[in-house]
Amino acid sequence: MTGLGLADPERENTLLVRIIEAISAGPELSALAAKVADLIVSATNTDVCFVHVLDDRDSALVLAGATAPFDAAAGRVRLPLGEGIAGWAASHGEPVVVAEGKEDDPRYRYFPELRGEDYTSMASVPMSSSPGGLAGVLNVHTRVRREFTDRDVRLLTTIGSLLAGAVHQARTHRRLAARERAHERFTEQVIAAQETERRRLAGDIHDGITQRLVSLRFHLEAALDPEFAAEQLVKARELADLTLDEARAAVSGLRPPVLDDLGLADSLASLARSTAELAVETEIDECRLPEHAEVALYRIAQEALQNVIKHAGTGAATLTLRRTDRGVLLRVRDRGRGFDRDTMSFGDDRSSGYGMTSMAERAELIGGRLEVSSSPENGTTVSVTVPVA
Repeated sequence: MTGLGLADPERENTLLVRIIEAISAGPELSALAAKVADLIVSATNTDVCFVHVLDDRDSALVLAGATAPFDAAAGRVRLPLGEGIAGWAASHGEPVVVAEGKEDDPRYRYFPELRGEDYTSMASVPMSSSPGGLAGVLNVHTRVRREFTDRDVRLLTTIGSLLAGAVHQARTHRRLAARERAHERFTEQVIAAQETERRRLAGDIHDGITQRLVSLRFHLEAALDPEFAAEQLVKARELADLTLDEARAAVSGLRPPVLDDLGLADSLASLARSTAELAVETEIDECRLPEHAEVALYRIAQEALQNVIKHAGTGAATLTLRRTDRGVLLRVRDRGRGFDRDTMSFGDDRSSGYGMTSMAERAELIGGRLEVSSSPENGTTVSVTVPVA
């Protein structure tokens, strides 16, 4: 019945230094977790170490790294918070020590991949740091019965705190990298969309406006003959009106003319009044923004109201535009059927289809962030906050 075997403070310091060196080597989480697990086992006379990290939704622990041969299970073992001994340690923020008989502990959960029957004693400590909070759980196991002392738990907790900071850093790095990749993809999509829009506009001008101008010139030339002047001028006027309508339609596809005429606040109020399928209550303040930001918010409001019509199963919605401490807030809220985002697939048009993706991309392009909250029978709220200098 021995402890972790680190009664010598110098050995403890050496272990901590080596862990810090491993953390400093880079932000790749799986390699770091495996390296730290090996260091802990080799220095503490334990037989296996598992590093479980909190997933991005803060709802479950995922095995990020372990000593061989369990390193092959990294990424495949998932434990909801509160379940299992590690899940209990995470949800309660307290270490758990089991000297023997863990199968009799009501908190214990068996994973075939981790062969818990081969190990007798275990210690499970939360990995937490300030200000990041909980990052995961660190588990060590021994084949023979082992007593884990308070000093052992403090050492593991210290290691867990060091590793927690690295986990938070790795998570931030991963999110930034994902955002950068998304931004790159969005830039490509914007360029492709611009080219498509240019081709569409060129086609509209060539096939519509240009042809009508050619016909208009023909009728005006024909009007030089006094015998046919009145008839040809009437036709020329009709063609001029049609050409003007087509030009306006082409331009409105690029920027809603109502924004130039009324500004963002009154344009949104006009949009609310003109959405015949909905009774839209408005709470709108005058908020001036750069032109591209106004276009983005107007298009987001259009799409959000269309989503209410298509999916919410209600005839009423609220449209809000107001200034907050964080910037300018646009919000569209309904009290319709709503949906469960946890069970909604990414491709579902109600949650993350093209319309929702388009709104999110428009928001990101102007430095904002689209937030969608919904639950069954409680409606849906779409919000965008645009920071204002």
